[in-house]
Amino acid sequence: MLNKFVVVDLETTGNNPKKGDKIIQFAAVVIEDGKITESFSSLINPKRSIPAFIEELTGLEDGMVKDAPLFMEIAPKVIALLEGAYFVAHNVLFDLSFLQEELIQAGFEGFYGSVLDTVEMARIIFPTADGYKLSDLAFREDLNHDRPHQADSDAQVTAELFLILVNRLSQLPKMTLRQLSQLSGGLKSDLQQLIDEIILEIDQSTETWDETLEMYNTLALKKFASSPTSTSGQNDEHFHYPISEEDKIDMVTKGFSSYEKRMGQFQMMDGVYEAFMSGKHTLIEAGTGVGKSLAYLLPVAYFAKQNKLRVIVSTHTIQLQEQLIHNEIPLLAKILPLEVKTVLLKGRNHYISLEKFALSLLEENDNYDTTLTKMQILVWLTETKTGDRDELNLSSGGNLFWNKIKNEQTIFAMNKVWQEKDFYLRAKNEAYQADIIITNHSLLLSNLSAETSFLPDFDYAIIDEGHHFEKVASQYFGRSLDYLSTRLLLSQFGQYDQHLLFYELDSIVESIKSKKENVTPPEKINKLTSDLSYEMDEFFKLTALYAKSNSAERRGLNRAKVRFSHDKGGKEKNALVHSAERFAFLLKDLQTVITARLNVIKENNNSLSSRHKGKLEEIISFRNDLEDLRNTVQDCFIKESNDVKWIEVDFRSQQNITTFYAQPAFVAASLKEKFFNCKKGIVLTSATLTVNHSFDYMIKEIGLSKDTTLTMSISSPFDYQSQVQLLIPEDLPEINATSLDDYVIAITEHIITIAEATKGRMLILFTAHDMLKKTYELIKESGFLNDYAIIAQGITSGSRSRLTRNFQRYDKAILLGTSSFWEGIDIPGEDLSCLIMVRLPFSPPDEPLTEAKCQVIKQKGGNAFTEYSLPEAVLRFKQGFGRLIRTEKDRGIMMVFDKRIITTKYGKAFLQSIPSVPMKKGNIDELVEIIDKWL
Repeated sequence: MLNKFVVVDLETTGNNPKKGDKIIQFAAVVIEDGKITESFSSLINPKRSIPAFIEELTGLEDGMVKDAPLFMEIAPKVIALLEGAYFVAHNVLFDLSFLQEELIQAGFEGFYGSVLDTVEMARIIFPTADGYKLSDLAFREDLNHDRPHQADSDAQVTAELFLILVNRLSQLPKMTLRQLSQLSGGLKSDLQQLIDEIILEIDQSTETWDETLEMYNTLALKKFASSPTSTSGQNDEHFHYPISEEDKIDMVTKGFSSYEKRMGQFQMMDGVYEAFMSGKHTLIEAGTGVGKSLAYLLPVAYFAKQNKLRVIVSTHTIQLQEQLIHNEIPLLAKILPLEVKTVLLKGRNHYISLEKFALSLLEENDNYDTTLTKMQILVWLTETKTGDRDELNLSSGGNLFWNKIKNEQTIFAMNKVWQEKDFYLRAKNEAYQADIIITNHSLLLSNLSAETSFLPDFDYAIIDEGHHFEKVASQYFGRSLDYLSTRLLLSQFGQYDQHLLFYELDSIVESIKSKKENVTPPEKINKLTSDLSYEMDEFFKLTALYAKSNSAERRGLNRAKVRFSHDKGGKEKNALVHSAERFAFLLKDLQTVITARLNVIKENNNSLSSRHKGKLEEIISFRNDLEDLRNTVQDCFIKESNDVKWIEVDFRSQQNITTFYAQPAFVAASLKEKFFNCKKGIVLTSATLTVNHSFDYMIKEIGLSKDTTLTMSISSPFDYQSQVQLLIPEDLPEINATSLDDYVIAITEHIITIAEATKGRMLILFTAHDMLKKTYELIKESGFLNDYAIIAQGITSGSRSRLTRNFQRYDKAILLGTSSFWEGIDIPGEDLSCLIMVRLPFSPPDEPLTEAKCQVIKQKGGNAFTEYSLPEAVLRFKQGFGRLIRTEKDRGIMMVFDKRIITTKYGKAFLQSIPSVPMKKGNIDELVEIIDKWL
């Protein structure tokens, strides 16, 4: 085995050596025989000035490199280090291309040995990591990375990471390593060479077998202990629910080293238990800090056991599901004297089909993304107990590959051998044996129709994050159609000579010798697919054109939501509807052609190879997707319906970012008839169900009746009077009386002043992305907050949870967020000291669903503002407020820039819906003084 690895990191003046960018710092760490044996680093004089953004990133400035050696002076040392070694770097092509250029310019040979990339290795070996930046991986592996973006620190951390990766690689079973080796010829680095050397070493010694793994057919899998997550305890039907306070305290203290009694939590336990025992639907609002997860899980466990019934617990976010499975259920296990089986259940497509994956390994000619994803999955199968794709961190190309191996109904590939290990069947069987099934709102609703039903029957459920239930139901009863997914779907079939699904289907038909008179010739299908592709492009162009010609004057705004109506839009509307009709007909024609060929194959399927069976499953899945697409087009444009229809478009890239939606304006009647009337006891809970202390709005929205629904409101145990100060600046303009640009200038000045007073640690909530973007740009442009990390949703890359983690990582950080940041993010302690709401969170009156709801209310003689717009805004305001105080020790400032909260009558509805807190008004200087004293 080549035993020498040199881990290199460079800092440079830019990212293009061909355009004159230069190295300003070189660092290398040498690894021999699995140990770090030498380190070398040097600053380098680039003979040009260091750009400001590089200085900001690396902390290196002109003065520090002016007396440093030129690269040519250290080049001999660099060459000596690299001799006979693997060249290793984090994103190797960047460092290698720079080094080659500098070596050649200095008159030396470049480096032409083997290279390894720790980004590529980490993606394969840590397939479930949150991110693959060096700082993310250092954090994950608990490596000390004290000076990111300085070459010596980065090289040291990369070397330590590399040793961990090689160690993990050499622990994989030989079968998996052989499969990885076969695939790794398609990578950017020489990982194949390293893997082959590891296999050789294993061959020369005896392979130590990992007891937790098993070889199954052609795959190494994690062994599975069959039974749902069960909480320990004796299995006895005679346990009684702990009615008294003493009994509850005795029980709950078993789970905590120090337990403070929460009366609200006990109150909620009794509320949930009584709701199920009396068979009544119930709404429970539980303030932050009540401990509501345990407050419903404990009574649910008793109720399920006593009555031998299963209970569903449904959440809106994956985050909460994971919290329940990893934190709350183990806690329940500690405190319960009875055994409770819990299982997490997701939709079928979330689970991998091992058979399809094994068949996919027989295919060749993969692109880079597919190769990498196959390698990630081979490693993941040695770790996963669930086979759930949410565990994986896949690229967009990886997500495409997942569609080929996701679990779904199969017709040809039905090898019974794989069924024993099928993750989906396992999850489903566990669900039938479980007492508590944790799932999400969409899956809960899919139970309403028999064809899509996936959950076992149930009569009792907890709906947590219940304020989302109405919105999810609206999406469930609706349809959507977007350009990118439609194009991706249709491109899978391809023209005959593109060797995609069409070619595969035809090759299988050709290989079956039988009468083939009744199948359409390939040339005709080629014409059909090109007509379909043309009509699809035309359809989305006309969709964007309709949006453009029907959207109001939008100066400087790139995104629009435009309502679609059959009654208006003139020639643009007619052209769009005709195109939709043609599109639907062509989809039907393609479906018919595919079905005819599949029927020929079904009649002669005795001689099909495994590879053919795998391909046929892909083709059937494609045909089913075509049918869904056609139904969506018909529902949106051809069939009569009362749905609200609208188009969302980004005019900068209108064809790529165009989506058509159709949703019912109100789902109360459907939920009442298809859900609540069929169930015995449903408990909805959330921290935000009431408006001004009344449940009426929520009861009406979801289709319950006031007379038969129980309600309970449990306030937060936190002392908001001493934990929060609410400040309202009086020197900002009225939001509706000034232009967007002027308002942004005014609030940006305030934000800069406040940030300096709070030292960052600030979350700023916006209601529209355009205002967020303009504010972010102005803050950056001002230069006043250059030493702050400014993180903005939709601008800084990453998911909501990654942006939140980054925010917590920096001492002086400011996080700007829109819609999804108003709730569901949890930043306890000193990481968040100041929350700013830029405006009260009313939905724009021309937002299609809002507009439609308001129209219906007016037609019925109601007041749309008080019956819909205001309550909806108040609930979001309460959600936003809930971000600030997450524990009894937190303290924080909340600022509302929108003066309507104190200048209008309806402002009281917002203030009365949050806990009572001290409120102060004043100009910015007076408020900063309060902040200084208080924080």
